[in-house]
Amino acid sequence: MNNSIHIVIDSREQTPLSFAKWPEVVVEVAGLPSGDYALKGLETRAAIERKSIDDLAGSLTAGRERFEAELTRARGYDLFCIVVESTMEDVAQHRYRSKAQPHALLQSLFTYMVRFNVPVVWAGSREGAAYAVKSILEKYLATARQGLEAIVKAHGVAA
Repeated sequence: MNNSIHIVIDSREQTPLSFAKWPEVVVEVAGLPSGDYALKGLETRAAIERKSIDDLAGSLTAGRERFEAELTRARGYDLFCIVVESTMEDVAQHRYRSKAQPHALLQSLFTYMVRFNVPVVWAGSREGAAYAVKSILEKYLATARQGLEAIVKAHGVAA
């Protein structure tokens, strides 16, 4: 089984994460319908939205309508999550540029977690975010491959 993972980075992603430290990761830049990172060939099944703390604050305030539209588009995905390049404590301590209050931002985010069934990963840093994105997509791919192998075995067809 091929151990490489092909990650598509959305062409609108302004500050792409680096996956250079993982030789098994192959990166391609292309337009994605939702999210900033997805698996090649599974772009509408598994995707991740990356947020810096300032981008998160903007998406929960002035960019709220656009962000909700993105979360709505991704509702049918098997996997869609938000990976934040900071900690929840960073939000609580108002370590972002927006004037929005930390409580308001966190409550909005918790509402989205419930309303859109989208998990949030507090990665702590850009390096943590890259690790989380790679690992989450890798786990999804492994699970998808296991499911396909089970179908092939059950139906006696060649892969």
